[in-house]
Amino acid sequence: MRIPFKLHFRSVLILLAIFLMGGTLPLSAKRDSLQFSLLTCAPGDLVYELFGHTAIRGRNLTTGEDWVYNYGVFDFGAPNFIMRFVRGETDYQLGVVPYYFFEREYRLRGSAVTEQVLALRPQEARRLDSLLRNNYLPENREYRYNYFYDNCTTRARDRIEEALDGVVTYAPMQEEGTFRQWVSRCTQDSPWTDFGIGLCLGAEADRPISARSQMFLPANLMEAFSGATVGDGRRLVDAEREIIPSNRQGGEGSSVLSPMLVGLLLLAVVLVAVIVFWVLLSNRLTLTAIHPQLASSRGIPVGLAQTLFTTAIAVTVTLTISSVGLLILNSLLVLPGASARNVARNMRQYHALSVLFALIAGLTGLILSYQLGCSAGAAISLSLAAIFAVTFALRKSRA
Repeated sequence: MRIPFKLHFRSVLILLAIFLMGGTLPLSAKRDSLQFSLLTCAPGDLVYELFGHTAIRGRNLTTGEDWVYNYGVFDFGAPNFIMRFVRGETDYQLGVVPYYFFEREYRLRGSAVTEQVLALRPQEARRLDSLLRNNYLPENREYRYNYFYDNCTTRARDRIEEALDGVVTYAPMQEEGTFRQWVSRCTQDSPWTDFGIGLCLGAEADRPISARSQMFLPANLMEAFSGATVGDGRRLVDAEREIIPSNRQGGEGSSVLSPMLVGLLLLAVVLVAVIVFWVLLSNRLTLTAIHPQLASSRGIPVGLAQTLFTTAIAVTVTLTISSVGLLILNSLLVLPGASARNVARNMRQYHALSVLFALIAGLTGLILSYQLGCSAGAAISLSLAAIFAVTFALRKSRA
C-alpha cells in the first residue's frame, strides 16, 4: 500500500522531533521541573469534533521537552470500524505527540484550546509522569472505548486523580441533565447529527446522571477542574489561560430542511394517506383485518394492504420515538384502540373513538404534566390507562 507523501513527510517530521527532543519516550528520566496541564479543546465543525476534546500536556521546564498525551487516537482503517463503532466495540489508544504539532493542528482547525496548569507537588508530578509513561507502553496503550463512561476525557481525569496524594473534591455543576440532554446541547447547531445520535441512544441515556458522570464532556471536566480542591483544600488548578484562540466559522444550523420540518411533512403525508384509506377503503380494510382469506377471495390485495398499513406504523414510530419516548409510544399504539373496543358499537365508531381517546389523553397528560411538574410521557400513559379503566367498567356494566 502506498503511503501518501504528506503523511510520510509528517511522520518523518515527528520522528525527527522525537530524536531532537531527546528520547524515544516522552519526558525523559530527568524529571526535574515537571509541569502538567489539562488541555480542553473547544468543539469544531465536523461530526467527531462537535463534543470537543481533552488531552494532558507534560512539560519539563529544565530540558524543554513538551508533549501532549491524547487518549482519543483511533484507526479509521481498522477492519469493520463503522460496525464496531455502532456496536460500542471500538478500540482507542493513547497517542503522544510534541506540543508543536498539537498546537498547529488546532490552529488550523480553528478550535480554541484552554490550558489549566495543575498545582501538583513534585512527587505527584513524578507519579503522573510514571503513570503516563507506563500507559504508553505498547501492551498498555489500547483500551475499549465507551463514549459515556470511558473516553478520552474520563481517561485524562482518572490518570490525574491517580497521581494525587489526596481525594479530589469537585464543585457542584451549574447545570444538570441526562446523557441525551448533554449530547443534544453539543449538537444543537447540527440538527441532522442531533437527530441521528438521538435515534441511536438507548433508554439509559434518559436517566439522570451524577456530577461525575457529566464529566464525560470536555467542557464539563474543565468546569469541574476550575473549582476542584485536593485533600487538605489546596486548589487543583494553579492557572488557567486560553493558549489558542477560536477561529470557528459555525456549523450547519441554517439548514432549511431540518429533521423537525421533514418529520412534520412525512407525518402529514401519513395522516392524509390514512384518512384517504379510511374514507375510501374502510370496508375492505376491515374485511382484510377480520378475515384475510375471505378478503382475498373477493379480489382485495391483502398483501398490499397489510404492507401499506405496516409501513405507515413503521414510519410513524421511527419519526416519533426519539421525541416522545418508548413508553408513551406503546401506550398510544395499544390503549386508545383497546378503550374504543370496550364501548364501540360498530367499526366506524371504533375508529373515531380511538382517535378521540388518544387526543383526550394527550391533552390531559400535558396539562397534568405542567401542573404537577411530572413527566409528560408518564402523565399521558396514565391518562390512557384511566380511560381504558373507565371504558372497561362501562363494558362490564352493560354485560
